[in-house]
Amino acid sequence: MHDQITKSIAEQIKQRRKARGWSLDKLSAASGVSKAMLGQIERRESSPTVATLWKIATGLECSFSGLLSRTDASPYGDDEELARHEDNFRVKTLFAFNPDSGFEMFELTLLNAHTQWSDAHAAGVYEHVVVQHGELLLYYDEQWHTLKEGECARFHANQRHGYKTNGQQTRFIDVISYP
Repeated sequence: MHDQITKSIAEQIKQRRKARGWSLDKLSAASGVSKAMLGQIERRESSPTVATLWKIATGLECSFSGLLSRTDASPYGDDEELARHEDNFRVKTLFAFNPDSGFEMFELTLLNAHTQWSDAHAAGVYEHVVVQHGELLLYYDEQWHTLKEGECARFHANQRHGYKTNGQQTRFIDVISYP
């Protein structure tokens, strides 16, 4: 399964980069991910972290779930292979990006006082966050906002933003809408 995910991610990145006529150097400049790392990902020598995937998606001006998509996967993201797990940060795709709807939806889990930063998305992109469990510290508009279970926030995602837990497990839904 993991090999299939790595292969799919590598193919998506390479295909999107070539469709733009970009070299690895150009994608590196746009994403902030080193040329060497991009080459390793495309050759399936390395599996990117969630943070690296977000940077690449931002550089390619595509959805995060678009890099996880497989041509044979369900368009609704209920395929377990679309979940990305790291020690303190987990992302599960609930609905992959669809041009007809203009959004993608994720369930994110933060553990052990983890902070996850996201670079600015393209202009016109919004995030809608709903806390399902725990307490979330959400950084946008240059300040931290505290959201408790059941609370929500909407913000312009064309700015650096972050998600942080206070040490407890925090689980939340993140809907990213694109213009």
